[in-house]
Amino acid sequence: METRNKVELRNVSRVFTTAAGETVQALRDVNLEIADDFASDGKDIGEFRVVLGPSGCGKSTILRMIAGLDFPTSGEVLVNGRPVTGPGSDRGMVFQKYTSFAWLTVEGNVEYGLRIKGTPEHERRGIVSHLIQAVGLSGFEKAYPHTLSGGMQQRLAIARSLAVRPQVLLMDEPFGALDAQTRNDMQTLLLGIWDESAATVLFVTHDVAEAVFLADRLYVMSGRPGTILEDIPIPFARPREQGLKEKKEFQEIEAHALALLRRAAGSGQVRVSV
Repeated sequence: METRNKVELRNVSRVFTTAAGETVQALRDVNLEIADDFASDGKDIGEFRVVLGPSGCGKSTILRMIAGLDFPTSGEVLVNGRPVTGPGSDRGMVFQKYTSFAWLTVEGNVEYGLRIKGTPEHERRGIVSHLIQAVGLSGFEKAYPHTLSGGMQQRLAIARSLAVRPQVLLMDEPFGALDAQTRNDMQTLLLGIWDESAATVLFVTHDVAEAVFLADRLYVMSGRPGTILEDIPIPFARPREQGLKEKKEFQEIEAHALALLRRAAGSGQVRVSV
């Protein structure tokens, strides 16, 4: 049986024109394919791909095009074999900036997308309760976002995105504003939740250790104009714990990815570790 790619970019380039009339090429000939992944018993387990690159290399632009919030200047972006023409409920997105609805409680935020979909109330209650517990926000159901810490707000954003069970979850440096310990905790939490969601995740970061820790496969990008330098398979089994970062094999992959970034043309910054 033919396996359809969940996400595919074919020779994608993106050119912007600045307010001053200057032409800037953000992306050049980006190609990637993400097929759905299945366990040996046939269970859909999705796949976790990470895009790593210096700041300003077009990583976020790739996510925005898959989400249907931006479009390529040339090339094609496909989800489930169909060209992306705009946003859709089959894709969810989590941004670095906290994006919860300020006027809704934690419970109301997680429930919001389910209400829009017309999910019956008894079913909504079960999904909301499960996700709030899964992201560690039990006891905060009636709290408003402004009363939560940054890490808690991102937990909420992840729960809200997963509530509608998107086939593809797009994550744009969601832990970039968090302190080191909270960031590590969120990485472990995300892998645990993802393991039961079966969503295909495409996660953008400029932190090398985070990229290697999270990914099944890692796309390393050049500086602007961004293009994919290498597609690196990550050999570590799941579940993963933070102690993995201390192992020699992990550090060798981390060093290889960093060397690719340092040799690549363009400008921008990367984080070596947290």
